[in-house]
Parts: sequence; C-alpha cells; structure tokens
Amino acid sequence: MIGKKCLFLCLIFLGFVACGPRTIEETATAVPTPTPSHTPTAPPTATPELRPTETVTAVPTPTLTPTPTHPEYSGPTLNRSNIGVQVYLHRVDVPALVAQLNELGVGWVKAQVSWKLFQPYPDQFSEEQFADLDALVAQANASGIRVMISVAKAPEWSRPTTELDGPPADYDLYRQFMQRLAQRYKGQVAAYELWNEPNLHREWNGLPLDPAALVELIRVGAEGVRAADPAALVISAAPAVTGINDGFMAIDDRVYFRGMLAAGVAGVVDGFGVHPYGWANPPDATFENPDTAVPSHNNHPSFFFQDTLRDYGALLDEFGIAGKQLWVTEFGWGSFETFGQAPPAGAEFMSSVSEWQQAAYTQRAFSLAHNWPWVGPMMLWNLNFAPWLGPAFSESGYSLLRPDGTWRPVFFAVAGLPKQ
Repeated sequence: MIGKKCLFLCLIFLGFVACGPRTIEETATAVPTPTPSHTPTAPPTATPELRPTETVTAVPTPTLTPTPTHPEYSGPTLNRSNIGVQVYLHRVDVPALVAQLNELGVGWVKAQVSWKLFQPYPDQFSEEQFADLDALVAQANASGIRVMISVAKAPEWSRPTTELDGPPADYDLYRQFMQRLAQRYKGQVAAYELWNEPNLHREWNGLPLDPAALVELIRVGAEGVRAADPAALVISAAPAVTGINDGFMAIDDRVYFRGMLAAGVAGVVDGFGVHPYGWANPPDATFENPDTAVPSHNNHPSFFFQDTLRDYGALLDEFGIAGKQLWVTEFGWGSFETFGQAPPAGAEFMSSVSEWQQAAYTQRAFSLAHNWPWVGPMMLWNLNFAPWLGPAFSESGYSLLRPDGTWRPVFFAVAGLPKQ
C-alpha cells in the first residue's frame, strides 16, 4: 500500500514538472458558461465543432495503472453507476478512448450529438458522424459502461435563422430525429438528454428564451425516444449557470428551471439535467460562505457547485416532485497549470485553480453529492478535449488529459475514487 501511494505521488510530481465557463460579472452583454458543449469562443459549455483535417494520431495512453486511492480523499465509497465523464468523439481512436474510460472506472460515458452535423440536409444523414458514435456505443456497452447522448443544435435548414444555434421551427423534426437515434441504438443507449443550456441566447437563437417552449420541445423529443426504445431514460436539458438574467442573452438558471417545473417538465422526463459549475470556488464554498482566497466569481449563487445543487433540490421540494433526481450532466473545475500559457479571455478564473486543486475539488464534489439523495449520476466535463483543441481554448482547461495526451492529477483522482 505504501509503495502504491509513493508511486502515485511520484507520478503527480512528474506530471507537474512535465508539464462550462466564461461569465460576466461587470456586463450583461455576454453570456458566461462554464463548459464547452460549444464553440471555441463561447463559454466552456458549448460542444466544440472543430474537425481536425490532419491525419489522426491516437492520443497516447500511459500503461501505468493509477493508484487505488487519492491521498486527500477521505469520503465514502461511491457507486460506480453514479460516476461518468463526457468525451470528445469525432475521429478519435475509440478503443484507446474506451481503455481510458476503463482506467477511470466510470459507469457512464456521455457524448453530445450535434444534430446539424448528423443531418446536414433534410434527407441526408452523415454516416461518418454515426460511425464514431456507433463505435463508442458498441465498445462502451461491451465494457459495461452505460451511454448517455445529449442532442441539441438543430440543422440550419430547419431553423428560422442560421445565426448561432437554436431549436427547429417545426418541433416534430426533433421528434423524428430522436426516434431515428433511439431506433438505431435501442437497448444500447441508456439515457438521452434533450437539448443543452436552453436559457442562453446562443443555444436558443431564433425564438424567445422561454422555459415553456423548451418543455414542449422536450415533450416532442421524448415521444420520439419512447416510440423506439421505451426502456431508455429521458433527461431534461440543463440550464447554464451564468449569473445573468436580462431575458435576452440569458435567463437566470434558477428562474428558468422554476419555469420548466411550472410548465410540467416533471411529467415528461425521468430526471432533470443540471450544470453546477464552481468556477474557481471549492465545492465546499457557498455564496454565503465563500473562500476569500478566490479573487472572482463570488457575487452570485450560480457560481457555486453546492448552491446550485441545493437550490435545484429546494425547487423540486417546492413543486412536490419526488422520485426523480437531478442528473449532473456537466460539472468540473478548469485549470491551465502546465499548459504553458494563460487561459483565454473569459476564463481567467482558471488561473486560480491548480491541477492539484482541480483533482481534489473533483473528488470532494463526488463525495458531497453522494450524500444528497436528490442527486443522481454525475458526468464530469471532460475527458479529452485538450488533445483535440489544444491549449488556446477554455474547454481544454477542464480536460482530464493535457494537450499532449498525458494524464493530469484529476485523471488519477477519479480513477482512485473507491467505487462499488
């Protein structure tokens, strides 16, 4: 046991030597979002659509097995089925990717489907995109890892405007696409998250921001899923935590989630998506009791991991909703330590998080939520965006891998969590 701990510490030391979130505190004209399900210039919540044109090189996979415990972890043994991670999928080496998922010991893997890339024309579907997803679904299932797919970003031909991203003008098109996905992956995809951060202008452009409209889109999409695969779970889109409530660029996530509940989303889904990013705030910090050493993003509850999950849980209680949990479909802490450059504009808070803190905060977040019965599976953002996007983009700061493909301390931290 002592030898393993020493090996782990040496690996961390060598990692240091080797080296969902843009937010606005001073202006309400930009939309802060902690992660990337997104474009490189948007908050880390947009899914990057960068498509490498050069020859694909497999991300290096270290052969050393992580130690079974992390030196700072003192929490409970966790349920593997509540631990997941989101991946960048396009043109990656899927066997190597699944090998990393197995090293992490996760029970879930999440991938985002950009609808516009999978169906670029009304009667045309991209087999290249489906091939990547087919491989992940098959190999994850073979490894006993459940798959979640998040589906957003309507094709330009289906929308009232081609600017930014948003829903289709005809919601039935979403039903048709979701039914096609569920037919293709019947019995293989365990859960579908319907849309992404719909309280942001850049994710819901073309129509007014409206939680009731989002619930209608989810209802239609859920019909498509259940028509093809009644056993698949349906999870509602997670609002972005932004600290903004101007009604145009963003609606405050608590206000928006309340609107979703008022519009009856609980009667449509099996769980509720949530993105409790912490910026540079430790998971134990709260808006009422912040860490005074953190220099920014302390002026709103939406910047705190714990506040977000507790506030959403209180809303479920207020609406009398029982038996359905919050699904953390994105969360994490970004760090640019060892990247050799400062974080990009909008992500300066990552300079206040070291790689070691990133690891310790992630472990602590899993441990905290383990004791909260209203919280279900948690999908960490993200495994492998850094090797594909490089150090210039904020999405990379959240990655469990460095841009050169080597494992960061947070990779070892997740792999070392004691799991059932």
